[in-house]
Amino acid sequence: MFDTFLKRFRPGGIGYIIAGLGNPGPKYDGTRHNVGYPCVDALAEKAGVNIDRLKFKSLTAEITLNGQKALLLKPVTFMNLSGEAVAAAARYYKIPPERTLVVCDDISLPPGRIRVRRKGSDGGHNGLKSIIMQLDSEDFPRVKIGIGQKPHPDYDLAKWVLSVFSGSEKKPLAEAVANSTEAARMIVSGNIDEAMNRFNGN
Repeated sequence: MFDTFLKRFRPGGIGYIIAGLGNPGPKYDGTRHNVGYPCVDALAEKAGVNIDRLKFKSLTAEITLNGQKALLLKPVTFMNLSGEAVAAAARYYKIPPERTLVVCDDISLPPGRIRVRRKGSDGGHNGLKSIIMQLDSEDFPRVKIGIGQKPHPDYDLAKWVLSVFSGSEKKPLAEAVANSTEAARMIVSGNIDEAMNRFNGN
């Protein structure tokens, strides 16, 4: 009831933000750090829209998921400043952290795996760190897509996350992106526990 009341005061009736993290520009297309972008691209494609409206330092589009109106975001601030984009949209649409879903990469998971979290720390991820700082909260859900660990401990982390996936990794990556979009649908529908049970044990 209260949520229905709040919707009347949200511009455009937006009730959720889904932000896929990455770095803008063709230089970063297909890199490990950019796996958040394909997730929101897939959601947009299924809805028949393009993420091409520049707003909130992001490329944006509006979609409806299971009756819930959501704003898709692809921040163009570069990863370390992702919070500027996410927080700007959240403030404008009056979206609380628990309705701000972030999709990002995770080096602790192998390609093909995803992990759903209701909230948590940044775990050393600079995009999450920026969002936590700008929202002043860790209490936002996230879907983490595995990109694999560094080849060896001394390998430069920045070089690794900005590298492209190998040919053998592309099929499991595509499966992970598909699963991440399904997890996003479940989270927006209020079924985050079901999403965690379904995907976190893979």
